[in-house]
Formats: sequence, C-alpha cells, structure tokens
Amino acid sequence: MNWLETLFNAQLQVAGHPLLWREVVGNAFGFASAIGGMRRRVWAWPVGIVGNALLFTVFFGVAFSNPQQETLYGQAGRQVFFIITSVYGWWRWQQLRNRAHPGEDSPAITPRWATVRERAAYLGAWVAGVVVMQWVFATIGAGWPAPRWYFWCDAWIFVGSMVATYAMARGWNDFWLAWIAVDLVGVPLLWHSRFYPSAVLYAVYGVLVLYGFFVWLKASRTEASPDRELAEATA
Repeated sequence: MNWLETLFNAQLQVAGHPLLWREVVGNAFGFASAIGGMRRRVWAWPVGIVGNALLFTVFFGVAFSNPQQETLYGQAGRQVFFIITSVYGWWRWQQLRNRAHPGEDSPAITPRWATVRERAAYLGAWVAGVVVMQWVFATIGAGWPAPRWYFWCDAWIFVGSMVATYAMARGWNDFWLAWIAVDLVGVPLLWHSRFYPSAVLYAVYGVLVLYGFFVWLKASRTEASPDRELAEATA
C-alpha cells in the first residue's frame, strides 16, 4: 500500500510553497460540482462529495498532515456536513428529475426564490449558528494562538456553507447569494492560512457564482410552472 500513501501525500511546489495534490484535485472536483449545480444536473452532487472527502483530509491537519501545519476545524467540519447535505440534495434532485423527465439528462429542478417564511428561517438559523459555533471553535482551539476574529470567520463560513448547500438542494435562487456571503469571508481566511489552491478556487468560484445566479434567475422566470413549483416546494 506504499503507493497509496505516496499518492495521498504527494505535493507540488508553487512559488516556493508546498501544496498537496489532494487539495488541488479536491478543489477541481468542487469546481466541477459547481458547474453541474449551475446546470442543475444530478451528477453535481456525487462529484461534489468526492471533492468534500478529499478536502476534509486537507483541512483536518491534526489527523492528516498538511504542509501548512494548521487545522481549520470549521473548514474540515463543513466538508462532513457538505457530504450529509449532498446526499439529501442528490436524492431530492433525482426524485424531482425522475418525476418530471424520467431517464433524461435534463435539469432536475426549476429554480425559485425562497418564500418569506423560508428566508426568515434560514437567516435566523445562520445568525444563531454563527454565535454558537464561534464559541464551540474557540473552546476547541485552533492549535495555535488564534485571535477571536478567526473563530467568528470560521463559524461564518461553516454555518453559511450549510445554509447555501441546503438552499441549493431546495432549488432556491438564494443559494447563490449565500455563497457570495461565504466567499467574502472564506477567500481572505484561506489565503491568510496559506491554503492557496482553495483560496484561488473560491475566488474564481465567486465569478462563477455571480454568473450562476443570473442563469438560475432567468430559469426561474422562464421555466416556472405552478404544478412543478408546488411539487418542488413540498418535496
């Protein structure tokens, strides 16, 4: 199994900085999943799960050595919740796609805005979650003398990512805006922590998010069907 260990720990040098290949590959899977999500294809979910599993090993440095010698508990933890939420999203999109276009590689959902009640619920959960999780992360510690703002940022990214992924599974246009809010904090924090491939990917991903938002917004206006919207809202 030495070849597996060698592959798992393989690194490359970029501008004098060692980077794990699994961080690069994991982010490539994440980017492919984002494109699939923009196109509303079911395959986006399993592709994303593979990327999440690889990135968990990158950010959970306390168990899997990484060149940065840092553990980002929020970043590592959200990969676990990404996988859990992605299983739900995979199942839900598959059910909706089979109901509308069985056996076809067609868009799984028709996007829509969250209702006022749905939006109030996820925003409330986001705020409450950040307050709780920053305390949890600060209690656990970062393995180095991290300032308090670090834990607030990590909590914002952690909870916001969960909200965005759930909103994507529900087919809400809001999911793109949630990702923008996450990236505005996530990119600087990743760069500060020297996870450069992830920082660059999420910066590029921000551009894709803006484009994807307008793609979904157009689809929600042109493809809306009362019957289908009711089926997606209750599924």
